[in-house]
Amino acid sequence: MLVELEYGDGTVSAELPDSTDVFVAGETVPDPPFLSDPWAATREAMDHPLGMPTIRDSVGPGSRVTIVFPDRVKGGETPTSHRRIAMKLALDDLAAAGVPDENIMLICSNGLHAKNTPDQIRSILGDELYDRFAPVGRIVNHDSEDYDHLVDLGTTRHGDPVLINSYVFESDLAILIGHTMGNPYGGYSGGYKHSATGISHWKSIASHHVPKVMHRPDFVPVSTHSRMRHQFDEIGQRMEEAMGRPFFCIDAVLDSRARQMAVFAGIASEIEPPSWAVADPRTYVKWATEPYDILIFGLPKSFQYGDGMGTNPIMVLQAVSAQIVRHKRVLKDNCIVIAAAELGEFNEGLFTGQTELYARYSASGHTLPDVAELGVSFAENEDYIRNYRDNFGFHPFHAFSMISSAEIAHRHTTAIYVAGAKVPGLARGMGMRSRATVEECLADALRITGPNARILAMPLAFKRSAVHLCLTSDDTVGLH
Repeated sequence: MLVELEYGDGTVSAELPDSTDVFVAGETVPDPPFLSDPWAATREAMDHPLGMPTIRDSVGPGSRVTIVFPDRVKGGETPTSHRRIAMKLALDDLAAAGVPDENIMLICSNGLHAKNTPDQIRSILGDELYDRFAPVGRIVNHDSEDYDHLVDLGTTRHGDPVLINSYVFESDLAILIGHTMGNPYGGYSGGYKHSATGISHWKSIASHHVPKVMHRPDFVPVSTHSRMRHQFDEIGQRMEEAMGRPFFCIDAVLDSRARQMAVFAGIASEIEPPSWAVADPRTYVKWATEPYDILIFGLPKSFQYGDGMGTNPIMVLQAVSAQIVRHKRVLKDNCIVIAAAELGEFNEGLFTGQTELYARYSASGHTLPDVAELGVSFAENEDYIRNYRDNFGFHPFHAFSMISSAEIAHRHTTAIYVAGAKVPGLARGMGMRSRATVEECLADALRITGPNARILAMPLAFKRSAVHLCLTSDDTVGLH
């Protein structure tokens, strides 16, 4: 059979055995129904929040309010996207309570991600909201290096550092607009994950996006029962404890095309369980009858973390790892991964420090650098910090969270092949093998597995909101 795989700015054709199973999120197994009227559903959720009063009952004319919204890595950018609907309705409630615009700050929760450019924020929020708040300086990116706008809250009971954006900490109400989407880091986005990663500091994130957490046996396959997920909750709850009030969360469960399936509002601890329960059937998809020997997919040039992710060797291996974490339940322990990717450049302007990190990883013989020492030196590198703060690049510690994740792929595979790399040596520098075509990769792989290998192809692994594939016989997933 002929399959079109994501590759570069388009696709690449691959001739695969007719016995190959093909899965496309939202198509092979259709998503549950999405909301016909997301405005009404969001209004209903906000009028009946779980575990706390409504926005209108929480503020008055003199209140200071922050509205925290996810960066461009999360959610859609359409006129009916959850971010736009929830923010407009929240602003209506604030106006009804007498809160003036000059008391409201909109904060992009980019965490260690690259700050969003003005054009990107306009695309996220739309012209109306952007033109209302940006010209008067009421829209900002979170800056985890801006110590004038960070508050140190000490540690959680397990010793994880907790720092928070001061605009959020000092506000009388913090409204967090999030998305419940399947995520290899802790099972789902949204809830306390939003605050723990989006408005904190690299030292907070270094407590969980590191090998001692990501290489635990409870991290793969993905679940909401991992140590990382518990850390998100503890960090977010420590923030609430120190503020003396909870976050008012508005989270939407999204389908494979970022359409709202349900909306929940209230305190994160109360909305996580019902939002996960709605998300589980779309996310933990029971479809495979037996585990697979070989997984095949393609990487576009630009996705998720930004332009050039599909050409950067660290990010390519991280993307492979993410698929392993998501789909481990349907993959054999000694599986082989084949990824079509242009792979040829780092885009160092965006992916701060990764050229140097790649050189060190490659020279080490593909063993993970010591994050506790090398990670700190990167995180405190003034040139790298400047790139994050002033030039819309990722924070330098983000590179270590990515390579910590990337290393997972080697721990759960026999071999990883990159098909179509423009610079094959970059694949080998990350411990991957390189061939010109998917067909050549597959021929090599079949010499390892034998000719009767079970093959899974995922043609749109990154252009759709991903699922976590499961075996039809698995009754252990989705229990919240």
